[in-house]
Amino acid sequence: MPAISNLSGKFMLRLRVASFFLAFVILSFIPGFLEAASATGSQEGSIVKPADSVAVRDLKANPDENKFNPGEMIMEHVVDNHEWHIATIGRLNLCIPLPVFLFCEGKFYAFWSSAFHNEEHSFRGFIISEKGKNKGKILTLKEEMTGKGPAVYDFSITKTVLAIFLSGLFLILIFVNVAGRYKQNANVAPHGLQNMLEPLILFVRDDVAKSSIGEKHYEKYLPYLLTIFFFIFFNNLLGIIPIFPGGANVTGNIAVTGVMAIFTGIITAFSGNRHYWVDIINTPGVPWWLKLPFPLIPIIEIIGVLTKPFVLMVRLFANMTAGHVLILALISIIFIFGNKFSPGLGIGVGIPAMLFMVFMNLLELLVAFIQAYVFTLLSALYFGLAITEPEHN
Repeated sequence: MPAISNLSGKFMLRLRVASFFLAFVILSFIPGFLEAASATGSQEGSIVKPADSVAVRDLKANPDENKFNPGEMIMEHVVDNHEWHIATIGRLNLCIPLPVFLFCEGKFYAFWSSAFHNEEHSFRGFIISEKGKNKGKILTLKEEMTGKGPAVYDFSITKTVLAIFLSGLFLILIFVNVAGRYKQNANVAPHGLQNMLEPLILFVRDDVAKSSIGEKHYEKYLPYLLTIFFFIFFNNLLGIIPIFPGGANVTGNIAVTGVMAIFTGIITAFSGNRHYWVDIINTPGVPWWLKLPFPLIPIIEIIGVLTKPFVLMVRLFANMTAGHVLILALISIIFIFGNKFSPGLGIGVGIPAMLFMVFMNLLELLVAFIQAYVFTLLSALYFGLAITEPEHN
């Protein structure tokens, strides 16, 4: 307990700074909303279209859209989106519209994604592409029709971005509260959230950071390692929950895993001591003819430095995406058999499919922890290798 108390004291300031930073990020969008709202009704074709808190799309105009398409359903849940789909009830799609921020040809545009819910599926000359390599991206109508048009810089709050804000806010509130309890009650046995999180914190500190980096240097890397562990673990768990605010495939988004991997690579590069870089350029124990005149081994070693973050990125992305796809595919089997053959056969197939889906969801709980552990452990190993001192005989 004293160790946790000391640990929480060091994190307290960092967590408070992080909470202020997150609040600043969220509040920074308010001027855009106010500026956009002030334009409503003041000029023809204002950039903001009034929208309800829940957007409702009527699908009666196109009955084909009611037909179950397993590929579209799976991709809708796996990829990012400009709105947060809640449920489909009959012919109505219930979804939460998200703010769209665009910069195009020197002009800034701000409106809700529900503005695209019209007959043309476009607004202010923009459209969400539904085909080709740009599917899901916001383009100008000109580029959508001709393939050429002005560049559109999209700074929107998408489903993944909103999920990151929410999970970040939840984590800050949880850990500030837990750290505060440790600081105020240092000699009291932990309970509640403290009792649940303490084993995880100690596990990352003792079995990941200390064992991989060493007693001497592990403390300066511990805040980063704890952050990525709990961020990945928490978002993995939220991704399993099918209802809002869960269901977003944050760690299955390659951009998110890529950013975390890049941070690990940057920290590793800047932490590397002279011995680390000399071993890469002039690897000991390798014949000279593999280094001169053509530096084959140094090139391979440098490529290895660059591929380590790439492996981190792809491993987490692929494992989490595969899990979500498999569970959604099991659900799709029920509707496929029901639509193609008979509702009775769909129900019959649905029973074993649902049982296997429950098993997969339980397995996903284990995978959620394993993937957070693997990413954190590999990051710690890279840091440890970068700061290893040469052995003196």
